Amino acid sequence: QVQLVESGGGSVQAGGSLRLSCAASGLPYNNNCMGWFRQAPGKGREGVAAIAHSGFPTYYSDSVRGRFTISRDNTANTLYLKMNSLKPEDTALYYCAARASACLWNRLVPVSYNVWGQGTQVTVSS
Repeated sequence: QVQLVESGGGSVQAGGSLRLSCAASGLPYNNNCMGWFRQAPGKGREGVAAIAHSGFPTYYSDSVRGRFTISRDNTANTLYLKMNSLKPEDTALYYCAARASACLWNRLVPVSYNVWGQGTQVTVSS
């Protein structure tokens, strides 16, 4: 059974840090792209970061580049998102996602991913 389970969310003050984890199981892919997405109340789901199967290259949205770092440990089947210098506008439900294809196209577009976790809440207060 294919499953993604996120953890590590919580409440922090602006300027703080969090690290999200996504434990993957049952993925049948050997060359997959994985990503982090977020959805704030009343807004659509947006791509935050994506990473190739080998761990390089990585891709970021303009809103998080320089503050967030995506990484993966294929041995442990785990995806990570380190978030520094958090802002109130980073408040959202964060999801990890996976797809069979590489990160060559539409890597931050939600509809291009077909496996999703249930999300972990991140709340940043000012």
